[in-house]
Amino acid sequence: MELVTGTDGKARCFGGQPGKEFYARYHDEEWGVPVHDDRTLFEFLILEGAQAGLSWETILRKRDGYRAAFHGFDVERVAAMTDEELEALREDDGIVRNKLKIYSARKNAIAFIAMQEEYGSFAAWLWDHVDGEPLINRPQNFADVPVSTPLSDTISKALKKRGMSFVGTTIIYAYLQAVGVVNDHVKGCWRYPE
Repeated sequence: MELVTGTDGKARCFGGQPGKEFYARYHDEEWGVPVHDDRTLFEFLILEGAQAGLSWETILRKRDGYRAAFHGFDVERVAAMTDEELEALREDDGIVRNKLKIYSARKNAIAFIAMQEEYGSFAAWLWDHVDGEPLINRPQNFADVPVSTPLSDTISKALKKRGMSFVGTTIIYAYLQAVGVVNDHVKGCWRYPE
């Protein structure tokens, strides 16, 4: 994989080609930016799980569909969704219609709420793994970016133990990148100096 020079002349880890400007916006404004808001952390947890076996670009294109289907990622409302509501989503072409992924949203919401109650917030639990500070890796090239780490292994195991699904170590590493617990912008990317 190589850096992509967008239509605006900026070099990025991904996004920016004609027709993929939305992907460049995600790269520029969200990827690697520290998130401490539980609603956003829940959103990315569900989106990363939905991405399993697919491209992240596919999921981002369906993000608005996910927001509509899962009540703006209101964790309480997702936890309260009925089987009938979840089954109806299997007909919704605004999301990935995989039954296990759809049902995992409710299952993960229930576990997420339990963690909020135990730790005060999911963010407090998550960020405690890195003493509240993002890990800035400064990879020189894409070969230096791992697909999992001991940190993602630890978090994945903890989430599985609490009953979550679609939270394997590779999914969790991508999640940590998405929510800025880990910053993996590659040398040459315009965001690398940050």
